[in-house]
Amino acid sequence: MVKVTAKGPHENFRKLLRRFKKACDNAGVMREIKRRAYYEKPSDKRRRERRRQVREAQKKLREESQSQS
Repeated sequence: MVKVTAKGPHENFRKLLRRFKKACDNAGVMREIKRRAYYEKPSDKRRRERRRQVREAQKKLREESQSQS
């Protein structure tokens, strides 16, 4: 749960709202809402997770090859 408190009695509402939106982005709230909006079959979940793992492995390999060069 994301909570944002005013830093002072005169903090502008727009600043407070901006901090709240940023906190929601960092916490992944909107991503989670979109993910849960529709039912996802277990096979699709596994496929999505496997693709994510492959992307991360490829990224790690690229970073390692760049650091060695």
